[in-house]
Amino acid sequence: MKRRPLFIFLAVVAVLGALGVTGLGIGWAMVCSGNKCPSLEQLEKYQPRQTSRLYAADGRFIAEIGLERRTLVKLDQIPKHVQQAFVITEDKRFYSHGGIDFSRIFGAVLANVRNRGISQGFSTITMQLARNLFPENLKAREKTLTRKLREAKVARAIEAKYSKDRILELYLNQIYLGNGAYGVESAAHRYFGKSVKDLNIAEAATLASLPKAPERYNPRRFPDRAVQRRNTVVELMRRASAVGDADASLASAFPLRLSRKRGGTSEVAPYFVDWVRRALDERFGKDLYQKPLKVFTTLDLDLQGSAERALDRQLRAVEAGQWGPFPHRTYEQWLARGGSNAPDDTVASPYLQGAFVALDPRTGAVRALVGGRDYEDSKFDRATQGLRQPGSTFKPIVYSTAIQAGRPPSYMVDDSPLEMAQLDPNKPWTPQNFDLKFWGPMTMRHGLYESRNMIAIRVGMEVGEQNVVQMAKKFGITTPVPPYPSVHIGSADVYPLEMIASYSVFANLGWRVPPTPIVRVEDEKGTVLYKPEPEREEVLSHEEAWLMVDMMK
Repeated sequence: MKRRPLFIFLAVVAVLGALGVTGLGIGWAMVCSGNKCPSLEQLEKYQPRQTSRLYAADGRFIAEIGLERRTLVKLDQIPKHVQQAFVITEDKRFYSHGGIDFSRIFGAVLANVRNRGISQGFSTITMQLARNLFPENLKAREKTLTRKLREAKVARAIEAKYSKDRILELYLNQIYLGNGAYGVESAAHRYFGKSVKDLNIAEAATLASLPKAPERYNPRRFPDRAVQRRNTVVELMRRASAVGDADASLASAFPLRLSRKRGGTSEVAPYFVDWVRRALDERFGKDLYQKPLKVFTTLDLDLQGSAERALDRQLRAVEAGQWGPFPHRTYEQWLARGGSNAPDDTVASPYLQGAFVALDPRTGAVRALVGGRDYEDSKFDRATQGLRQPGSTFKPIVYSTAIQAGRPPSYMVDDSPLEMAQLDPNKPWTPQNFDLKFWGPMTMRHGLYESRNMIAIRVGMEVGEQNVVQMAKKFGITTPVPPYPSVHIGSADVYPLEMIASYSVFANLGWRVPPTPIVRVEDEKGTVLYKPEPEREEVLSHEEAWLMVDMMK
């Protein structure tokens, strides 16, 4: 009689076990019904997203552009100790199972029961690959048994189709390793500033520690935690005889040496890079983010560095009161208060801003571009996106209109007070010269040389506002220029880049060349996909342009 309860218990367990196995069997058969799992045809056609790389005019690397920062490498380009670090850490029986590690599943179930929760996973490298290749099909964010069964079934199909080396190669190129890096080659560059083929054991172990929790063990954000996890990986490698005792000791003691941080779009000329990205996005669309394009730009890295330093130096001088009291918050004061915690993509800025553009007027090649003071705080590009009043820099367009209309540089104009109605007839406009004085009659040449507002306004009114507006368009100004007298002294908003490029008309003695940041775009095989040819347009005759240049001396 005493044996009967035990018998009943064992019978119940057996029945439940049988039902469980039957349920899993039915689930296994049905889990991919209705095309809920990706087919291997999708895998054969799969093209992983890669980054497009930007280069300066001298061939130096500038930045990467892409949704996923990834550079593909062959397995034989990945050192053995890097491969071993990942296999030993993520799936030590990788070479002996068929995509599903039943021993690991059993161990994970026991651990989870013992801890009364999900404390241990059992995904193999092949299952992780399936999840990362097809996140939408396999609903990668769901933590359900159905998802695991789908992963396992796809993993089995992958194992039946591909060799272990091919699976590992796909995995090491696909896996996300934090800090915006996908794949070991991209991660090696992002963290250590070198190719994966040059990683030592400690660096390999650092990367291999990341798939489990890339943000938790991010060596940039949590260096102490990353070193601790790295040393755990090194110890696993030692126990698996992948490294000897001496090498393991050296790797565990190796200091965490990370390359200079690359944040945002790019640490090098971020506003320029963003401008190039917008131009390429308009031309290439999604190919820009999926194919490894090589983009050769017009940027002069040395000149860019000088431009950034010059702008910063000038803004600090203004804040320091070099040209009079500065009653606003300085950039340093803003930083001292913690700066901005939220992304600022608007025009407004809590501190003094500026922009800088340098271009070659003969070709339109932009050699340096700075769109603001702090890209991480404000990504708004004041050089290409910001509208600003050009002031007296607009006056040469007015005088060019007059020269083209037949007025010589010696044409006499009166520098005397003006009063007129513009938008509101009840509020007459009474412009002034910068010195609040009036000098009487003078030549156009002298009026331009002295930047007299009254002369520019009278010249513009004589030749007609509409003619000045049309001339501005010929000079490359695309923003609306209202036909009012105030535009003759630069009241209409323009893009700084366009205003700067408009002066190419004078440098080229009448010919305008539009600005460009791109020399050419190639695919991964070196085939030229795009090579912009500057569309030169004659705005002034050679004689008219020569007279203007002579007047501006």
